Amino acid sequence: MLVLKELKLDEKLFSLETGRMAKQADGSVLVRLGDTILLVTVVGASEPKEGLDFFPLSVDYREKAYAAGKFPGGFFKREARPSEREILSARLVDRSIRPLFEEGYKNEIQILINVLSADKENSADILGITAASTALLISDIPFNNPIAGVRVGRVDGKFIMNPTYEELAESELDLVIAGTADSIVMVEGEASEISEEDMLGALVFGHDKIKELIKLQIELAEASGKPKREFAAVEKNEALHSKVSELAQSKLNDIFSTADKKERKHKLKSLFTEITESLEEEFPESGKEVGEIFHDLEKSFLRNMIAENGKRIDNRGLDDIRDITCEVDVLPRTHGSALFTRGQTQALATVTLGTKMDEQKMDELAGEYWKSFMLHYNFPPSCVGEIRMMRTTSRREIGHGNLAERSIKPSMPSETDFPYTVRIVSEILESNGSSSMASVCAGTLSLMDAGVPLKAPIAGIAMGLIKENDKFFVLTDILGDEDHLGDMDFKVAGSKDGITAFQMDIKIQGIPTDVMGEALGKAKTARLKILDIMNETLAQPRDEMSEYAPRITSIQVEQDCIGTIIGPGGKTIRAITEESGATINIDDDGVVLIASADPESSAIAAKMVRALIEKPEKGKIYKGKIKKIMNFGAFVEILPGKEGLLHISKIAHERIERVEDVLKQGEEVEVKLLDIDAQGKMDLSRKALLPKEE
Repeated sequence: MLVLKELKLDEKLFSLETGRMAKQADGSVLVRLGDTILLVTVVGASEPKEGLDFFPLSVDYREKAYAAGKFPGGFFKREARPSEREILSARLVDRSIRPLFEEGYKNEIQILINVLSADKENSADILGITAASTALLISDIPFNNPIAGVRVGRVDGKFIMNPTYEELAESELDLVIAGTADSIVMVEGEASEISEEDMLGALVFGHDKIKELIKLQIELAEASGKPKREFAAVEKNEALHSKVSELAQSKLNDIFSTADKKERKHKLKSLFTEITESLEEEFPESGKEVGEIFHDLEKSFLRNMIAENGKRIDNRGLDDIRDITCEVDVLPRTHGSALFTRGQTQALATVTLGTKMDEQKMDELAGEYWKSFMLHYNFPPSCVGEIRMMRTTSRREIGHGNLAERSIKPSMPSETDFPYTVRIVSEILESNGSSSMASVCAGTLSLMDAGVPLKAPIAGIAMGLIKENDKFFVLTDILGDEDHLGDMDFKVAGSKDGITAFQMDIKIQGIPTDVMGEALGKAKTARLKILDIMNETLAQPRDEMSEYAPRITSIQVEQDCIGTIIGPGGKTIRAITEESGATINIDDDGVVLIASADPESSAIAAKMVRALIEKPEKGKIYKGKIKKIMNFGAFVEILPGKEGLLHISKIAHERIERVEDVLKQGEEVEVKLLDIDAQGKMDLSRKALLPKEE
């Protein structure tokens, strides 16, 4: 049965539909905003997957080229592996939905999100969160706490829900919020140095809209929802739980007083092995269950340390930042480099400067564009002391790199001021909490080391949370264990003047707005401290770039001069490149970029280009080449492609019978430009430069 529910929000019609497509899935929903349409299907296994210590949820988001009336790029002309945008969009849904399932639910669930129509006005990614929640809600999968997602922009001081691409281009804020009717569960976005107060205002604005979308989902579920499957968490073996607790409790205090991550991990592993072996006879084949109990004990012990004693693993206070060291100019041949170490988290960032030819072409449903700033994040297994197969870039690496990139991007100079393509690579050498924010700090320092004129230095910090009963404890600069065993990971990056990027994930049903406000305030204090430490190492961008970096000269020419520079079949521009050794790129708007690692090569090419576009100036003296001799005078090329007439009467003071008696074709001669008529014909004189005979 077809069921359609509609809602008008801020003059935009939003609709949810089920019962027409994909009816064999456990739940399927069409969501529409404008002419942008998504189909979301969910299928859940009826039995739990054995042997898993995690919830097997998978989310795939795909943008079909046909949705925008396009052919896929590439040779095969069909969609291949997901793009970075598709991966990031899938992560938005996964991170929003995952914490809302019952603890202990291990039945596999697959959520497929397909963009079927794209109007190039309304972004599809944000619709996926609401659609996925609706599909789960109307299915028989035990999911009873619906969420919705909205994007919040701000133009001219006014918040906008789900801004169009055009509005987003003018917005100082791009904030994605997911939440239940009671609280916010996920936040991600970027801003142009927005204040903490305005950030909180955006969250409140977005959450109000979320509540209305959730009401629409509930209306659809009441009309078309299926009865939910029964789910009961596996009952704990109380005897085993009591025994493991008895054997572990006395030793956990010593373990969680060990600040070094590797040593602490080794002690935990040894204790777990000891307990498992000692219980093998009384509780045979219970290793997996012992592991789950042991993990719960770790979590409980860490949380009690913080809630009851105000004590953290490394003996810091709740608001303290770990020791930080910064180094720049670490690598001799990169264009910029920096090593940022915060406790046992370490990031090595390098900068490579390139030309327009190094830009990345982005082919998306909304259209094609070129990307001139990118940050790539690598997380090798050695950084956490592990051995793993080295495969393609993981979704986590893409997500963390994107967050760090968005953090720094608002501070990057304009293309006019700095016409370079810039690539940062962050190599995580050690990880014990918030390597993405370490990448922001290292990336900023490496850019300044490279001489990139940043608008302001950017730093980042990760905040955590422990909720015990009705009390909330906000943690500054969380460790890996505090992230893993805690309730929130809230990353905030920005300058001294405001926030540039943020990302929040929680593992509980939600947190109140006032607690988020407290976390934002403490994050600001920590960010300013980190910026002070970074400034002690390098307070501003270097005046000079690396000798190995390309030098780019930018010349603005009139559009009708572009053809002159290129020449017939590219002959002229090739000749300049061959003679100078520089690389030349010309945009359609007349911007000529000349690049070379050798300043002299750039100077030669720039001189040749300027000569091509120089306009003849009346009264100016030129050294030109005689191109043709006639009986009435000579035609002299005073500028590339620009010839004037040197009349026989203006070659010398004395009378000349034949031009060839004084001048030869191909000879260079100094002349003065006397006049330019309305048709552009130039009147030259050699005589005007010769001394008069007495």
